[in-house]
Amino acid sequence: MSQLSEVGGWVEERLPKLLADNGVPAAAVAIMAGDEIVDTASGVLSKATGVEATTDSVFQVGSITKLWTSTLIMQLVDEGRLELDATVRSYLPEFRIADEDAAAAITVRQLLCHVAGFEGDIFTDTGRGDDCVEKYVATLADVPQLFAPGEMFSYNNAGFCVLGRVVEVLRGKPYEQCLREQLITPLGLTHTAHGPHEAIMYRAAVGHIPPAPDADPVPAPVWALAPSNAPAGSMLTMRARDLLGFARMHLSDGAGPDGTSVLSAASARAMRARQVELPELGLMGDAWGLGFELFDFPGGPVIGHDGGTIGQNAFLRIVPDRNVAVSLLTNGGNPMPLYTELVGTVLRELAGVELPAMPVPADEPPAVDASRYLGTYSSSVADQVVSQDDEGRIWLERTPKGIFVELGEPVTKLELVSWRGDTMLPREPEHGLHTPHAFVGAGAGPARYLHTGRADPRVSS
Repeated sequence: MSQLSEVGGWVEERLPKLLADNGVPAAAVAIMAGDEIVDTASGVLSKATGVEATTDSVFQVGSITKLWTSTLIMQLVDEGRLELDATVRSYLPEFRIADEDAAAAITVRQLLCHVAGFEGDIFTDTGRGDDCVEKYVATLADVPQLFAPGEMFSYNNAGFCVLGRVVEVLRGKPYEQCLREQLITPLGLTHTAHGPHEAIMYRAAVGHIPPAPDADPVPAPVWALAPSNAPAGSMLTMRARDLLGFARMHLSDGAGPDGTSVLSAASARAMRARQVELPELGLMGDAWGLGFELFDFPGGPVIGHDGGTIGQNAFLRIVPDRNVAVSLLTNGGNPMPLYTELVGTVLRELAGVELPAMPVPADEPPAVDASRYLGTYSSSVADQVVSQDDEGRIWLERTPKGIFVELGEPVTKLELVSWRGDTMLPREPEHGLHTPHAFVGAGAGPARYLHTGRADPRVSS
């Protein structure tokens, strides 16, 4: 028995208990080493129907879609139809945000590595027609600029919708058609769907969310986010094995399954080259490339991306130097223990790479002067108020806005404790994580941003 088969057998045996222990209705895992792939699945795709998950079941991959959008962009670079350092307006003269100077200056490269600087969590629904991405980009005219283009990393969903529109304009076709013609078909992916109208042809997972804090997850009230956000991750759905078919192309320097070039070797390598460094953010990478998250793990570099939609979470990790990849797709509950144990074991056993421990607060964290951090930090999806009580404890109260109110996201209040420098951790985990909260631009004065992957600006003291 090969080492891959042994590891795959261990995952298959361990998966059902991990699902039961963590309230995850179903999960699918695929593992690749060299030219071989093994996969397994367990659980139910919907608690409402009891349909069992199989290895051919399809799950939403969420923001892993951004790697596909990035690949579509780099194909245009290969064809000489697009330059990364050209401004977005070179291809979309109509591109507008609230800051005219920034709109005129933002480049394609800056969108790819999340340094464009404008508000990114915009989920406006512009319908289901082929023009939904075009209409979405037109709604960004009032979106605020948070910092100068190129100044820092701040995860930006809206920026990838703009990139999707660039693809549409240069190809003369809707994003969905570009995705199928340029990637899904050339890669020979047989269980990959774009949106519910295609996903229904397969054994499709339904997301699950808790109806109240600490409650068991139930089927979500809606299946997907708006189609207008497809280039950022609202529609793409596939089985775990198909996601590794995409990863294999990148590991093969752009070659498809029949040896035909889907992407040039230069572009495949450029996508995983370091572009911008990140604050310490826990699950997020240490740096970002042209689409890929870059992880500096003990034992060697790892690339990948994560995705989260309505009650579904997906993880992709690739070790380029060892030709190893693993995908994990889930549909609710707490997927983090599955990620740490299953993905961690795969990387250790097949690639000699250790998954670093997630951040945890000290038993007795030192006191900290929080005066520079106190105030309200705001985005389009939440207001976050940082305060300090009479006993010196630091609190963050998060009030959801927009789509998260519609989905029933509750107001939450967390105690923050010191961790490293100007970064703090919640004393109690959220969704299985003690997510670092970095207060950026503090210096000797008040922090300018609260950074948890997104840089939310301070709006009041």
